[in-house]
Amino acid sequence: MNLLLFDPLELTGDETILTGRRAEHLIRVLRVEPGDWVRVGVINGQLGSGRVLAVEGASVRLAVVLDREPGCDLDVDLILALPRPIMLQRILKQATVLGVRRFHLIRSRRVEKSFFQTPLLAADKMRAILVDGMEQAMDTRMPEVSIHPRFKPFVEDVLPGLDGHGLIAHPQADGTLADVAVAGLPGQRLLLAVGPEGGWSDYELQCFAERGFLTFTMGRRILHVDTAVVSVLAQLQLLYDLRNR
Repeated sequence: MNLLLFDPLELTGDETILTGRRAEHLIRVLRVEPGDWVRVGVINGQLGSGRVLAVEGASVRLAVVLDREPGCDLDVDLILALPRPIMLQRILKQATVLGVRRFHLIRSRRVEKSFFQTPLLAADKMRAILVDGMEQAMDTRMPEVSIHPRFKPFVEDVLPGLDGHGLIAHPQADGTLADVAVAGLPGQRLLLAVGPEGGWSDYELQCFAERGFLTFTMGRRILHVDTAVVSVLAQLQLLYDLRNR
């Protein structure tokens, strides 16, 4: 845990009392004592520091100073054909670490309907995974998550309302990510679509193409979805950094 996050409602004046896993981390891992400072942040708010006032049983009382905003970086929506639950958990955390602002979990032809019944899609489970990623990345911005169990309503009703430069991963594409991302970096919102293990169908690719999405390839090797997502996001960050110098 690189950052202790708490909800704004947990603040009373400039103090907060942490319990549960956060207090346990402070007490058992960091072994804090009164007077020690730790990194803190308010969910969807500022970053800062917390001074330990007291360690009382299984709780820790902090005096909080919030004095800086989280850094601005890539603005990415990840449109993800819902993968198997174990893979979804990995992707949600790692994509949050890498700065995804919004997740659109959608149905495609090669996505099993049963995937939408996973307990991971419950709000509390989802929040825990996202917070884990935020703590790792030292970011306070909670990604938004929307779930779309039908493909056609998503592309016809939701997708046209998403403003940004559309990119879609496809093994048979001609261009690379560097070729198609030029118009979307830096400073523009990116809509990144990543398909299921079996790939997008021709109909699905056509639907995205009709809405301005540009296809790109990750090379001749076929990657698992979780590997592909991390790889694409890392490449986008590198392109952003190089062009933002």
